[in-house]
Amino acid sequence: MQNLWQFFTRHFHWFLFLLLEVASGVMLFQYNNYQSSVWVSSANLMAGKVYELQANIEQFFSLTRNNEELSLRNFYLERQLDQLRRLYAEETGDTTAAERAELQALAQYKLIPAKVISSTLDRPDNMITIDKGKVDGVNPDMGVACGGGVVGVVYQVSDHYAVVIPVLNNSSRISCAIRGRGYFGYLTWKGGDPSIAYVEDIPRHAKFKRGEWVETSGYSSIFPHGISVGKILQVYNSRDGLSYRLKVHLSTDFGCLRDVCVISDSEIGERLRLQNIARDSLSKTH
Repeated sequence: MQNLWQFFTRHFHWFLFLLLEVASGVMLFQYNNYQSSVWVSSANLMAGKVYELQANIEQFFSLTRNNEELSLRNFYLERQLDQLRRLYAEETGDTTAAERAELQALAQYKLIPAKVISSTLDRPDNMITIDKGKVDGVNPDMGVACGGGVVGVVYQVSDHYAVVIPVLNNSSRISCAIRGRGYFGYLTWKGGDPSIAYVEDIPRHAKFKRGEWVETSGYSSIFPHGISVGKILQVYNSRDGLSYRLKVHLSTDFGCLRDVCVISDSEIGERLRLQNIARDSLSKTH
């Protein structure tokens, strides 16, 4: 104790100096508007840099997991594609027709890579913001997907950013079908668990079983056919008993969503114009 007291006594002038510096700093920034604004601006800048560094670190450590998921998905897709090509070749004797048909079907679509810069999971009206906008070719009503599957639909667009309505939004309605079965309904989210959604209006005569996959139907102007949605966990009757309601485990992990692709369809404008003409024509006849 005596040594500690001697230490404080010997360096008392330094402690007094630090105390006066702190007191003067507090008084300077608290009672002077200019110095206070400079301090707040500097503090916000530093906080922004810290948050940016934290986001970059989190993104770096999530890359390994994302790359593993993408690699596995690409592997399975390649295997499925090879099987389809072999089966088609065995049936037709033409080893190149399947590949030509595939390239022709995909030719109308352009993928615009983007990164998620903000998102929410715990709200009924969740939104996602991505770093691509009008100058990059992104427009409202374009589909958004990732390596895992469906993400959502572009809602609003600025020059360099876009807001996406994800599957995890109460207003989301995405046309989907049971893979290999052809029966289709629409995907909804009821809140709560971000890994669970529901497919409504599957017809009662549909034949399928738990564990089968749900994918986009291709019947809308937003998503092409065959993008993964999720796996069937449970089957329920609808409220009116006229259809089935499927509980689906989503293939997209929204909790670690970083890299996405906006799906640009070169023929969507022509189809929408035709639909509008037909709608206007019917309204005039009635």
